[in-house]
Amino acid sequence: MDEEQQLDCALDLMRRLPPHATTASLNALLRLLPHLSDELLSHIDKPLQLSTCPKTQKPYLQCAYNHYNNEGVDSYRSPWCNEFFPPVEVESAMPSAKLRKLEISANEAFDVYRDLYYEGGVSSVYMWDLEDGFACVILIKKSTTTTTETKSTNSGSWDSIHVFGVSEKSRMAKYNLTSTIMLNMDTENSTLGGLNLSGSLTRQAEQDLPLEDYSSHVSNLGRMVEDMELKLRNSLQVVYFGKTSDISNDLRSLKSLGEVKKQAALQEELAGELGKLKKR
Repeated sequence: MDEEQQLDCALDLMRRLPPHATTASLNALLRLLPHLSDELLSHIDKPLQLSTCPKTQKPYLQCAYNHYNNEGVDSYRSPWCNEFFPPVEVESAMPSAKLRKLEISANEAFDVYRDLYYEGGVSSVYMWDLEDGFACVILIKKSTTTTTETKSTNSGSWDSIHVFGVSEKSRMAKYNLTSTIMLNMDTENSTLGGLNLSGSLTRQAEQDLPLEDYSSHVSNLGRMVEDMELKLRNSLQVVYFGKTSDISNDLRSLKSLGEVKKQAALQEELAGELGKLKKR
């Protein structure tokens, strides 16, 4: 089996494994197929990891886009001080001075966006240069855990990953966006047991937007992220919450079997009478 077939099989396997075990499943594949590490990490999204910048003491998110492997040691770049931790000397992984200035503005803007929409959590923005423009990734993570008076434990996490490819032409800019939302919810009750609801949703969008100056990229990126997250939230509500509610209602009824049969017989009788009236 060649490498392309191995990659296809690995990706197909990941689609069939439990979403809440993505990190463990991916790590197992990386150990099994170390020669496909770069391809697997670029194709498979996993829950974002939280870290703290040693210089600014601000939290930031780790992902494949701010990662650099130096002789087996994983280093991640902080968006706040623009340095790798553990330290590593690699100029190719750093944004240009002009793009770094835009990256700082984007981090400040999305920090406000995160606070307004999520009322907590952590956000990070990373940018890197391309031959015909630049690319960036916008990350948002919100986690919460609560314990009720009945000793039920509820926990959940939301991970947003928005990857942009940006190219400029005259006074316009073309934005190619790929967004992935990962949702995970757990509830544990001593009487009813545990329940896990998790999954991911990926969508793509493309837009040409006017560019007044270089800093206009921040507002354009923000507008597209806001619109995409609204669409993804609505889809999640219908797909996950709506379908789960429908299935639960079909599997379990609060009425007794006798009442259900009586109601079904009444419906059948009414349908028959209506049919007789239509024939007259």
